[in-house]
Amino acid sequence: MRSSTNPLRVLLADDHTLVRAGIRALLEKMSGVQVAGEVGEGREVAPFVDLHRPHLVLMDIGMPGLNGLEATERLAREFPEVRVIILSMHQSEEYVWRALKAGATGYLLKKAATSELELALQRVDEGEIYVSKEISAQILKRHPLQQIVARKGPLERLTSRQREILQLIAEGQNTKEIADILKLSPKTVEYHRMKLMECLDVYDIPGLVRFALQAGVIPHEG
Repeated sequence: MRSSTNPLRVLLADDHTLVRAGIRALLEKMSGVQVAGEVGEGREVAPFVDLHRPHLVLMDIGMPGLNGLEATERLAREFPEVRVIILSMHQSEEYVWRALKAGATGYLLKKAATSELELALQRVDEGEIYVSKEISAQILKRHPLQQIVARKGPLERLTSRQREILQLIAEGQNTKEIADILKLSPKTVEYHRMKLMECLDVYDIPGLVRFALQAGVIPHEG
């Protein structure tokens, strides 16, 4: 781990205030780690990184507006030097490969021990890819990391803008609300919605919501 004079600056991105507080408390006890700040929505991550330049982001998946996987993909494009560790309760293969495909360099289960969080921070800061021990034991024996990253799923057929609109539709936003959030015209939103429906061969809103749930674009409640 780094020294206190050159600490690893970490941004916490999670929509649950208590979760952020708990992680912050853990990080503040670690030598050579400094909490650079906190955000509660995926859309706030890139502007914070642009302004404060943390070294690493601890990113939740299930954030409103823009989920953690889409936020990670945006960071990988705009700030490739910033490392991302996904913090998730999901240990399915689907989430792991989507996270790595998006550009994350770590995937850690939220139930992991504090010592594993510290190890993950150290490994990722050193340029390695870190996947939770529990997951790596199950998945990486069957699939090398390169194979996981190269896999393609149904969401790959959509553009990043279409995935963003899909999430907002699934969260119950109407066309005008989506246009306001994304600073687009309603006609542009309607065009993207039409194109994503064509790509997915799904032509109604309930069908899009079901797809979003199944693909992990939005989390299942409970």
